Amino acid sequence: MKNVLRPALALAALICVSAPSGRAAGDDVTPRVYTHWESFHKEDGLPGDKVFCVAVDGDRVWAGTDNGLGLYEDGKWRSYGVKDGLSYPVVLSLALDPASGDLWAGTMKGLSRYSAGRWEAFTQLNSGLPNDVVFGVAVENQNVWVATTAGTGRFRVRDKKWDVWTPANSPQHEPWGYFVTYADGRVYAALWGGIHVITTSVSYVDKILWVSTYFGMSRYDGRNWRGYLDSDSGLASNFINMVKAKGPVAYACTDKGLSSVNGLSNRWVTYAPSDPAWKHGNAAPKGPVEGTMGWEARIYDDAKLLETVKLEHGLANNHINGVDFQGEDIWVATSKGVSHGIWKEGKAGE
Repeated sequence: MKNVLRPALALAALICVSAPSGRAAGDDVTPRVYTHWESFHKEDGLPGDKVFCVAVDGDRVWAGTDNGLGLYEDGKWRSYGVKDGLSYPVVLSLALDPASGDLWAGTMKGLSRYSAGRWEAFTQLNSGLPNDVVFGVAVENQNVWVATTAGTGRFRVRDKKWDVWTPANSPQHEPWGYFVTYADGRVYAALWGGIHVITTSVSYVDKILWVSTYFGMSRYDGRNWRGYLDSDSGLASNFINMVKAKGPVAYACTDKGLSSVNGLSNRWVTYAPSDPAWKHGNAAPKGPVEGTMGWEARIYDDAKLLETVKLEHGLANNHINGVDFQGEDIWVATSKGVSHGIWKEGKAGE
């Protein structure tokens, strides 16, 4: 295994693998405040309302739902399902190959590849996929990495061969993986065990490592760690499904709303329902808050609330599963649809 493991693994709860509309834009302290939102649901053409992930593909946007894969293009949604060649209708993760344009989709029953208009399915039965439940997928040059419930896998596309890492051959605590990503020559995988027991995702941007867990979020600058909890910051909730950074700003997808933080200033913007039961630090009411009205953007300096901006339309749902960026805009996967934050400079608060 050692002679095929390039890059080499360094695993714990987190694996690191070496390998190749809103507030003024000039504010370098506060993350942008998106005040213009539109949302899409099943009645708008989305294949399913429960959306696990989104992936921006130039002018197009892919959405993985509980009822197939959606593609938003030219103002319309198109659906792909099992009848089209998708492994399974529940799509948990997405990754685009920047070189070939291929789309890789991790599902509850296998890995699917969409290339040149054709689908190809990979399962435990027809390939070396570690497990059919694929929580995470990432493209690293000519390799595709997967996070599954039975180990971390690497598919060498040109060789059509698989490598698999589990606690039996690598320093993992357990084989269950939640997320993989490739950045700056390294592959990172978030696993069960280690930092706060469950590490849900990783984002490495501009030499800053962000790590989300079900018990808060952390930032590592190469020398020091900084932890964030909803009790000492503007974080909407400690239960974080995913974190993704753009420049110095990281977006945390939580079960109580979407939070963004500038890691250099610790200034926060959190999007959440206006209901008093959802005010910062309070316990959440039972069940998800649905709908597009009654939302606000809260601006914090660490845990100190500085300002509240009322939103005419909010996100589709407070339970946030994923996020991606399209130029200055932002796309958000929620448990009740897809939301699109449209950047309109200088319009915050209007």
